[in-house]
Amino acid sequence: MTVAVEYYVLLSMGLFCIGLFGVLTRRNALMFLMSVELMLNAANINLIAFAFYHGNLTGQVFALFTMALAAAEVAVGLGIILVLYRNFRDVDVTVPTTMRW
Repeated sequence: MTVAVEYYVLLSMGLFCIGLFGVLTRRNALMFLMSVELMLNAANINLIAFAFYHGNLTGQVFALFTMALAAAEVAVGLGIILVLYRNFRDVDVTVPTTMRW
């Protein structure tokens, strides 16, 4: 018994919408990064589901590259968050607007 692709797409859509809502409404930089990770995982679900549907491994290879990209994004993002906390004593993403010209 296999699960239809439509259910994977609905799950992916739900995860992506939750991530998008988190990106648009949160001010905490850590929650912002977690929301971006949810959006990347939603894309991975789509890639793997359609790769299974078409019977090739291309989507799975792209999902592996996306996971590597997500790991690099977390490393850079945590570095930025540490600098943000060191300079402003807060991880609110609206605080660094004082650095503008």
